[in-house]
Amino acid sequence: MDVFPNTGPHLHIVLNHFPLIGSVFVLGLLIASAYMKNDDMRRVSLILFVVLGLLAIPTYITGAAAGWAYQGRPDMSVQILDAHRDAALMAFVFIGLTGLVSWLVLWRERRYGRASTAGFYAVLALGIVALLTIVEAGSLGGTVLRPELREGAMAEPIGLTAAIESAIQSIIWAWPSMEAAHFVGMAVLFGVVLLVGLRVLGVARNVPYSAVHRLLPLGALALLVNIVTGMFFFIADSGRYVAMDGFPPKIIWLMVGGLAIIYFTIFDDIWDVKSDQDAPPRAKVMAALTMVSWAAVLVFGRLLPYYGEGG
Repeated sequence: MDVFPNTGPHLHIVLNHFPLIGSVFVLGLLIASAYMKNDDMRRVSLILFVVLGLLAIPTYITGAAAGWAYQGRPDMSVQILDAHRDAALMAFVFIGLTGLVSWLVLWRERRYGRASTAGFYAVLALGIVALLTIVEAGSLGGTVLRPELREGAMAEPIGLTAAIESAIQSIIWAWPSMEAAHFVGMAVLFGVVLLVGLRVLGVARNVPYSAVHRLLPLGALALLVNIVTGMFFFIADSGRYVAMDGFPPKIIWLMVGGLAIIYFTIFDDIWDVKSDQDAPPRAKVMAALTMVSWAAVLVFGRLLPYYGEGG
């Protein structure tokens, strides 16, 4: 018996609890922060939504891996599986948008020193929609291999995932165009990471950290481009991606790099670094970790075509 889950279905069973339970908890915390007028609680809620948005990536990917692992089982409903895939994609989109808007609110608050009421309500609305889509995806996923729970009520897939897959495979310029956008996005993202990281490590000390902090939304936009195009690649050829040995390390390093960027967005010790000041040791460690993690994402991503399938 394995202590840690190491297969697609087992990993998905573990990960899919985080978006559901996490969204309920964070929404409650966000609402409580407004009622109690507690800025620290509100900030923690936004940070947790960013974390949930990042966790949605491996959750969705392991769900696809589970789907491939279940192929051919007599107790599996292909119709419900397709409906679950569509619902999971909608949940991924909305929890991802919630995380993105939460990060923008945090960045703006750090930048201008004041909270955004509009941002709070935007996160609250997106979080509620995300929770509803997560509940729908979870209720469908729970019946994929449980015929006794279906009771003849077969869910109809909306065809979103199939439509994306068909479009990418049938439009001759779709894949190369997305590849170009993906490579440009990675270049911009890695460039921002290098500029911020090198300043923290002591290069261009005459530049205050607040100046390079302005670059973070550009990096976030590049990351968004990469996530969108990367998910399109995955949807169009998920069977090949889940079998690649190099794909899990890329996703793991992506998670590490994404979580590390939260530090450079909001923490006081790095924000307070002025011109000709040295960054604190913790900031330098985080800078090195962030640069290494995104370099690893780039390397593993570039090597994917040469990794072949795991055996």
